[in-house]
Amino acid sequence: MKILLGITGGIAAYKTPQLVRLLVKKGHNVRVILTEKAKDFVTPLTLSTLSKEPVLSDFATIDGQWNSHVALAQWADLLLIAPATANTIAKMASGQCDNLLLATYFSAKKPVWVAPAMDLDMYAHPTVTENLIKLERFGNHIIPATYGELASGLVGQGRMAEPEDIVASIETALQETLPLKDRKILITAGPTYQAIDPVRFIGNFSTGKMGIAIANEAVRQGAEVHLVLGPSAEKNIDNKIHLHRVVSAQQMYEAAVAQFETCDMAILAAAVADYTPAEVAAQKIKKKGDKLTLTLIPTIDILASLGKLKTTQKLIGFALETENEVENAQLKLQKKNLDAIVLNSLRDKGAGFGTDTNKITFITAQQLQEFPLKHKEAVAKDILQKCMSL
Repeated sequence: MKILLGITGGIAAYKTPQLVRLLVKKGHNVRVILTEKAKDFVTPLTLSTLSKEPVLSDFATIDGQWNSHVALAQWADLLLIAPATANTIAKMASGQCDNLLLATYFSAKKPVWVAPAMDLDMYAHPTVTENLIKLERFGNHIIPATYGELASGLVGQGRMAEPEDIVASIETALQETLPLKDRKILITAGPTYQAIDPVRFIGNFSTGKMGIAIANEAVRQGAEVHLVLGPSAEKNIDNKIHLHRVVSAQQMYEAAVAQFETCDMAILAAAVADYTPAEVAAQKIKKKGDKLTLTLIPTIDILASLGKLKTTQKLIGFALETENEVENAQLKLQKKNLDAIVLNSLRDKGAGFGTDTNKITFITAQQLQEFPLKHKEAVAKDILQKCMSL
């Protein structure tokens, strides 16, 4: 999620580096608008280092570049103002606009969260109370100030909520509005390795990047995700994913079947080996003569098996083809009782195993839609959007 953090001139601004750090750690893209008074409490250098983005304060940079408040408001999925001083809250409530943060606030069409911070008598003052009520009536979300020791030395209500609590409040509320909330999705990814002997195997070049990207995006959209992952060195896996690591096609089948009955949707992106050795040598096979003959037998067809088991689930497969791509994918769609199939062609530059990009065609019985070459994170969003419309 793209979060725009507005920091105003209160002592609680000293907590904002930790707030930025937590948001970034959660995977959010954070940009910061710092008011002039806020610079007395926290430095732009600290915030830009933690957010990995330049910190904005003025309508124009020193070299004359315009910082468009409209573009900032359009960029953000959420605007968070923390700390919000009594002065800023009053301006937000009355329509006064005299800095970049306020101009951005008045341009925002996405959710706005406000975390007040001030001394206890200020926080309890009727005008502040009325202004906060007015902001809520406008549709803003207020994160109430908490009780504790204040900068004045007094003890009472007025402390800005702790960064951990702010992040938790936002994520809990957003979880309720996510498109895949309460959905359980099964995803398979990566290759399978079929053992020849203790040190050799039959496999393929799949890295699991596409399936992992789909799993990560599904979690971000609120789903409970079970990822059955073959041997893969990829590390970028969201810690909220239920990860089931497997090696062989049989293990992947067993793990997928175990989750399939209770899932709402299954997206099988794994590159499962079609054949496996009929016998696995107990010891390393030594080199003898000019030839080695292996007898291969078919592995279990996971996609077809789930196609026979499905009731209300939506089942989506993948097809990697090198010729007659659409025809082969459509045949697979029908033969394996799928709701949709995602087609890749190795003839498309930038698509296929190991790349950071992919080019797909999403096929159902009624529709065929081609997508341009995109980064796999963007492809994952396209796939999930199409799957949700099934």
